[in-house]
Amino acid sequence: MSKLKPIEVLIVEDDARVANVNRRFMEKIEGFQVVGIAANGQEAKVWLEEMRPQLVLLDVYLPDMKGIELVWYIRQHCKDIDIIMITAAEEIEVIQDALRGGVFDYLVKPVLFDRFKQSMEKYRLHLQTLSSHQRLDQKQVDQLLGHVQEPIPERSLSKALPKGIDPVTLEKVVQVVQAHSEQGLTAEQVGKHLGASRTTARRYLEYLVSIKRIRADHTYGAIGRPERKYYAEQI
Repeated sequence: MSKLKPIEVLIVEDDARVANVNRRFMEKIEGFQVVGIAANGQEAKVWLEEMRPQLVLLDVYLPDMKGIELVWYIRQHCKDIDIIMITAAEEIEVIQDALRGGVFDYLVKPVLFDRFKQSMEKYRLHLQTLSSHQRLDQKQVDQLLGHVQEPIPERSLSKALPKGIDPVTLEKVVQVVQAHSEQGLTAEQVGKHLGASRTTARRYLEYLVSIKRIRADHTYGAIGRPERKYYAEQI
């Protein structure tokens, strides 16, 4: 089979750090190419007009307009461009508007690389299915619309967990560390994000270090005291 042309992607995100993380995530996945990064809605419209990317990674909160407004602009002016929302917005009204606007996927920040990769690979398969068929039967349509649940390989955090480690809390700890991967967090800082004690946070953090989901380094605080900081391995 001949090698397919890379899927061109526009990132629309006003937070430069998050935009850079999304770009680096994308660079790890074969078959995609970031062609531009827009920091607001007006910049995005210029990129859309000039580059006509196949896919837009779109935040809801932009400095000059709501991301949902841009969804409907794309639907009106660029019907052949697909959208994946990557946002902190969890309100049901926003999610409903995004779904009505035909977004392909909706990722809630902080996004783990595994979930990001899953979304991109599903989108790539979606394009391949559309480009390789003239007609689709019901089973193929169901798969295209996501009505058929296909097994997706994943690393489970809940297998054989030690006593005192809750899988839901464990995943939240991973997300917190992932969201602050560049600067790292202490156990006390993670505890504040979770609304838990430093001791509880440290128990989860050290377990994640033991299974190599995160790493820990010693640094020196403001008064010269060594402190243990935790970093995500993904970034």
